[in-house]
Amino acid sequence: RVVMVKGDTALDMRGRCSAGQKVLASLIIRLALAETFCLNCGILALDEPTTNLDRENIESLAHALVEIIKSRSRQRNFQLLIITHDEDFVELMGRSSYVEHFYRIRKNMDQCSEITKCSVSSLTSYLH
Repeated sequence: RVVMVKGDTALDMRGRCSAGQKVLASLIIRLALAETFCLNCGILALDEPTTNLDRENIESLAHALVEIIKSRSRQRNFQLLIITHDEDFVELMGRSSYVEHFYRIRKNMDQCSEITKCSVSSLTSYLH
């Protein structure tokens, strides 16, 4: 059974949540399973995790991922790979002292991929 806790109230998710909440719950369950069954797992990859999420759920996901990063910060082989077009989400994650940079991939004039390491602080000034 999956429940959503809001304040002091636990609500059964079945039939009571939005599509975005279902997506977020699915992501959180997958992350919990990965944490449970993949002890010392080196890579956690998420592809477009903010798709179909509203702002509140995007913020919740960013917070949950930062907590995972924080708890894994002493694990030498841990890497979090997030594939996203949502630069606001990257900026949200960058508000944490645990997320300092990201890689931007773009096509150049020759249609070849260029990979650039960027600081999250440069993204913050770019967005605002």
